[in-house]
Amino acid sequence: MSAPTPLDLAHAAMEAAPADDAARLRFYERLAASELFLMLAQEAAGDEQISPEVFDLGEARYVLVFDREDRLAEFAGQVVPYVALSGRVLSGMLAGEGLGLGVNLEVAPSAILLPESAVTWLHETLGHLPDEVEATIAQVHPPTGLPEALITAIDSKLATAMGLAQCAYLVGTTDDAGKRGHLLGFLGAIPEAQDALARAAAEALTFSGLEAGAMDVGFFRASDPMARRMETAGLRFDLPQLQARAPTAVIPPGSDPETPPKLR
Repeated sequence: MSAPTPLDLAHAAMEAAPADDAARLRFYERLAASELFLMLAQEAAGDEQISPEVFDLGEARYVLVFDREDRLAEFAGQVVPYVALSGRVLSGMLAGEGLGLGVNLEVAPSAILLPESAVTWLHETLGHLPDEVEATIAQVHPPTGLPEALITAIDSKLATAMGLAQCAYLVGTTDDAGKRGHLLGFLGAIPEAQDALARAAAEALTFSGLEAGAMDVGFFRASDPMARRMETAGLRFDLPQLQARAPTAVIPPGSDPETPPKLR
């Protein structure tokens, strides 16, 4: 028997604790981050359009994905066309199409049918961005009261953001009106990567089970006075840096290209 995949483990944790919202969110986070193999009805015609195999189960229609190629082959029992996409990109393709998602059906312990509503929820959730800080920050202090799950999620997300910023600091803040909050401040972020970094922060927040307003995002230069204040009080996250200086395409952390193939 092959070793369980990360999706298998996340699914097992969710099934073991059906009342645990955090376990359910971690499963959807893992699904969004996973490379999934989508069964096609025919070979893809170029890079812009694909025709997934659609299974009509009476009350709903589903497309099928598998988190390993051999699982797809085992289910199909023959050679079938497929395309590899991240769960994040796939949810965007399926949203509004009236299709649910069948995951690892009949071939893995993580087999599950996700209805259209769950696919839409995932797409909408992945599209949320935290607010960029606008109020004047009066005080910066160490972050307090945040769950370890959020710290771990931020660290995991930023570990994939190679070369998109120098580093990030998580700090507690008090604005000029006395309101307390938290800020994830990036130093030296590539301008074109700011949306991708904000989206990674939003996913870490959402899949940790916290409200959207629990953390703001800010972008600063290393020479800004705010940088020294964050360095003194904050929890630092180092982003991996590119070793070569050759031009590199900016890719959102953990995601496929922004323009996915179109269903047809």
